[in-house]
Parts: sequence; structure tokens; C-alpha cells
Amino acid sequence: MNAVEGGGNAATDLDHLIHERKRLAIVSALAGHEWLSFVELKALVDTSDGNLSVHARKLEDAGYLDCRKGFAGRVPRTDFRLTPLGRRALTTYLDHMEALILRMRDV
Repeated sequence: MNAVEGGGNAATDLDHLIHERKRLAIVSALAGHEWLSFVELKALVDTSDGNLSVHARKLEDAGYLDCRKGFAGRVPRTDFRLTPLGRRALTTYLDHMEALILRMRDV
């Protein structure tokens, strides 16, 4: 039995990698798309190049994102997608948040 089913503490069982605001925005944006370019993702998340790079690297290191680098003509291009592991992590995170919200409403 897990936190969602009532066997743990939903607040402490949250995936802290995804729980950070910008990383949650990144995985949420990618959940609705097959691939997003660095430029597209940066605009959706409303962050700087450096900030996006740092957070994307953390998510990639955890196996939550795939990063594809290439060229569009002579212009470098970086694209991101959510991996199956990343999708499961986001779903689990959302389930935990929902359980926490439901518990708070029952108080």
C-alpha cells in the first residue's frame, strides 16, 4: 500500500525532482507533446537558457527526459521529449498530489 492508497505520507512521498517548480513546468509541457525544441520549451516554461539547461540536465540524468541534438541546416538544434519513465514519474507525482489534496479537504 502506498501514500496514494493511504499507507504512507503523500507529502513526503512526492518526487522532489519533479516537485521543483521549473522542472514540474518542463515535464508538464513535454507531457502534451512528442518532442519540443529548446526554444519552444524555453518559451512555454518562461525561463532563461541557462536555467532550462540546468533543470533539463537533472531530468535527463534521472532518465525522465531524452535529449536529441542535431542541426537544422547549419543551426544547432536541441529537442526534448519525456521518456516512459518520466511519464510514469509525472503520473505518480500527480496521483500523490491528488491524494494530498483529498486528505486536506477531508480534514
